[in-house]
Order: sequence, then structure tokens, then C-alpha cells
Amino acid sequence: MNPSNLKRPAIVRIWRGRTPRDRADEYETYNYEAGIKPLSKKALGVQTLREDRENETEFMTISYWESVEAMSKFTGGDPREVHHLERDKEFLIELPKEVQILRLLNSQGVTGSAARRRARSKF
Repeated sequence: MNPSNLKRPAIVRIWRGRTPRDRADEYETYNYEAGIKPLSKKALGVQTLREDRENETEFMTISYWESVEAMSKFTGGDPREVHHLERDKEFLIELPKEVQILRLLNSQGVTGSAARRRARSKF
């Protein structure tokens, strides 16, 4: 595929949620299967992040989109509203009330799977 034909992300959507630390591994697996897999089929790109703290774990999902309209097609509604997964109430300390929608102004460096391989080798 010609790189000049690739869609470029212009919009970033950021979701955050927190679980009790002892449920984090289970939620990570559930979130991947129920949320990230379907999202990655529609978004231009998806990143998931995890921060383990003493008593809780924060998850963040960043998805990259061509436009707000493209997000609307995936969510079936207003992409600015939080769309909870079926079991989020079971896992999350509190249901997030908002997501962030940001314009992507610039992106530099390596991200995605290549960056993850590098990060793993350092830990």
C-alpha cells in the first residue's frame, strides 16, 4: 500500500478507568477482548496503557481517528459520551463520566508495536 494513501489521524480519544489492584489482570484481559479488539478494527490506531499503584490500577485507552464523524460511526452516537463495556460496573472503582477528544497536532518518533518491543527489552 502506498504510504501517501494512508489515512492520517487528526483526532485522539482518551478513555481512563481505575480498578482495584487485585482485579487489574482480570480487567486487562476482559478490556482487551470486549473493548480493544473491536475498537482496533475501526480506529486508525489504538494504544492501551496501565499504571499499577499500591491499591488501584489505572487503565488508559487512546484511539486515533480521521475525524469525529469516523468515531461516531463506531460508537453509534456521540463519541464524546462514555460508552461502557457490559462488565465495567463489575470491575471499575467508578464508571468514568467523560472521555477526552483532542486534535492531534503533531506526532514524532516510534509508537505502536515497535515501541512496545523496545520498552519490554528495557524492563
